[in-house]
Formats: sequence, structure tokens, C-alpha cells
Amino acid sequence: MDIKALIKQGESEISEFKEKFDNETIETVVAFANAKGGIILIGVSDNGEVRGIKIGKDTVERITNKILQTIDPKIYPKISVRKIKNKKIVIVEVEESKNKPYFVFGRAFKRIGKSSVKMSKGEIEKLILERKKIYWDEQICKGASLKDIDEKKVKWFLRKAKYERNFDIETETPVKEVLGRLELMKNVKLTNAAILLFGKNPQKFFYQAETRCARFKGTEPIKFTDMKVFQGTILEQVEKALNFVLDHIPMRVEIKGKPEREEKYEYPPYAIREAVVNAICHRNYSVASNVQVRIFDDRIEVWGVGPLPEPLTPEDLKKRHKSILRNPLIGKCFFLIKFIEQWGTGTNRMIEACLKHGLPEPKFEEAAGSLVVTFRKYRTSDEELEKLNERQRKAVEFLKEHGRITLSEYRNLNPNATEKTAYRDLKRMEKLGMIKGIGKKKGRYYVLV
Repeated sequence: MDIKALIKQGESEISEFKEKFDNETIETVVAFANAKGGIILIGVSDNGEVRGIKIGKDTVERITNKILQTIDPKIYPKISVRKIKNKKIVIVEVEESKNKPYFVFGRAFKRIGKSSVKMSKGEIEKLILERKKIYWDEQICKGASLKDIDEKKVKWFLRKAKYERNFDIETETPVKEVLGRLELMKNVKLTNAAILLFGKNPQKFFYQAETRCARFKGTEPIKFTDMKVFQGTILEQVEKALNFVLDHIPMRVEIKGKPEREEKYEYPPYAIREAVVNAICHRNYSVASNVQVRIFDDRIEVWGVGPLPEPLTPEDLKKRHKSILRNPLIGKCFFLIKFIEQWGTGTNRMIEACLKHGLPEPKFEEAAGSLVVTFRKYRTSDEELEKLNERQRKAVEFLKEHGRITLSEYRNLNPNATEKTAYRDLKRMEKLGMIKGIGKKKGRYYVLV
């Protein structure tokens, strides 16, 4: 381990500097154990100055015993002494463990950036469930019985699963047997997933299991022109939310060539549906909130509930990544009817669909503790437009209406522009970050970023 390099990098999510061993040091040990692990350097100041500490015969033993006596369950970190700049420091290496959550002085801590902060009750409960490997959708739904299951919804699911995945359960199979084979029953008791997927009234048990959709006036979530709260099963909510969006976004005309004209939605329905499905399938149902779809003049936002499952980040969604299910039983049923693919490619296909539609790629971010997917029309401000010549401004208006533009279409808009001039204009717009070229030279076209 290169300690000098670690000190030079400074404190981080996995490293902490302490001038002396104290109770805060033990809290940091707990925070690392409850997160991804980390290293504590005792004898180093916050700004990375090596000050050293006095090391006696029993220093390491004393630190070890204090950690063992105050942390529950017990942690056995690796503790060693190192000499840096002729000064001795103590190195405490903490590994991530499966026995989370850990407590010290009756409190649990987690690591956020460079700080160790106290965990909430909900976060502690989440860690306990993860340790037991019991997912929320696998838990027994208290008070629910087969009387709360809608047989028609189960039969519909079986027909669709048969068609989409050749799922081998006949529609006339008794509901109890179907739920058992789908692992939606445990010891003759219904799971939370069973009620969410096939319940007559899921909100009787989970009032938060709703999808809220609104069309706002303008670009701020202040005044809405229409708003609906969709209940029922989570399968029904997917269709209702998508239909709401399609009812509130206009169609636009795309000219394919004379006299061919094609009408299509302002946003690609596939990408919107994928975002809604992901939000409903992967949301944290233990949180008293709901999935939201917000439609504005310039964008659509799909708000999930809860952050991405670890270790995924919003940046990972733009690349190849693994599929990590927060709700495995729900995910399995969504897969059987082709709502999801379980390959981690859904977000990649969303990006591809938006680009083919002539739109910027969707934006993935975590806001207020939840994943938000934003679909944008375009990103051209008046200030940016001032940087363009008249020919280029015509192209921007064309792009806003039609979604894409080719070199020949650019020249048709500007008959006096030579091919060289048109190419130079488009390249400059690319350098300004206003458009993006897609495809090879022969079939290349441009979309707004």
C-alpha cells in the first residue's frame, strides 16, 4: 500500500485522517464497515500533514480492544504501524462486511463523501433486510389472502407470458398454484409482490404504490393543466402512465421525401415507456412516495423512488452495465411479459431511440434521493443562437420541427450555399456543442444536442 500517495490524494469516501485515536475514529470505523470499507490514518492532520503519534508497547492492542469493546457486532480491522517522514502513524484498515449494520455507542454511521454521518432508522432497516437477503417484494403482505387476488389479472398475465416468453403455465391453472410457481407465495401466504402485481386493490395495503402524472404549463412545476393519480396494479399503472404522456405530447411531421410525410410523436414512445417501466419496477416501495411523470413545454421528467441499486451510478446507465434488481420477484414477472429484458440494456436502448428520433440523449441523474430520467426537446438558448449565422439558424428551426437534418437538406434550406460551405457550417455547430453527427459520411445526419 502506497501510504504517501494516499495522503497526497487527501480524505475521501474510503480514507480518513485523524490526529489522534478517539471516539470519532471509532465512528469512522463503523461508517466504513457499513459502506465500502476504508483506511484510517492516525497521526495525520485533516490537510494531510504527517504529525505522528506516540507509539507505546500496548498502543495497537489498546486501539484494537477499544474497537472490539464498543462496536456491535464485533469488527476485526487490520491495524499496523508505519513510519512516514521519521514519524510513526497507525493505519487502521476496515473491510466492508456482510454483517451490516454496525453500531457504536448505540448509533450506526455511514460514509458520505469525506464525512461519517448518522444513519436514519429507514437506512438501518434497509441494511438489516439486505443482510438477511430478504427483499421488500419477497416479504409477506400482512393481512392479505387469496381473496385479495384478481383472477382475471392472473389469467391475462399468463396469456401474455405465454405469447412473449412461451411461459409454460396454462391459463386454467388454479391461482394458488400459479402464485406458488411464480414464488409469489411463501408458506401459503402472499408476498408484497403478489399484491402489487395481481391485487384487486393494491393501495389497500400499499397506499404509496401509485404513479402520479401531470402536464405543467411552461417549464416549471407550478401550474398544471392536467393531473392524474393512477392506482391499481403496477402493471396497469405502466399502461395508464404511458397513455397519459401520449395524450399530452403533440405529433410532428417528418418529411421523408416528396411526397412522403410521416407523423410521429414529439418524443419516442418506446423510450418513455422504458423509463416508466424502470421507475415502477425498480422503485423502493418501502418509501412513502410515488413514481411521477412530469410533462413540461421543453422536457419530460420521470421520477423514480429511491436511488439506483448499489453500486450503479447515473453515469453507468450510459454504458454497458449489469442489471441489478431491487425487487427480484417483480422484475421476474416484468421479464416474463417483456416489460424488461434483465440485461442492463434498457437505458442504452432509450438513448439510441432518442438519437434516432432526432432528440438529445436522455439525462440520468439522482435528485432528492431518487433517480430522474429527463427527455429533452433540444438545448439551444438565445445566447447560443447569436453565435450562428442566418443559414445555421434556419437549420436549428428545421431541426426543432423535423428532428434531424442531412447535408443535402441543409443545402436545400440555403440554396446559395456550396457543399463546402454547408459542411463547414455544420462542423462549426458541432464544435459549439449544439448538434451531433450520427452515421457514416454517406448516410450521415445531424440532431440537436
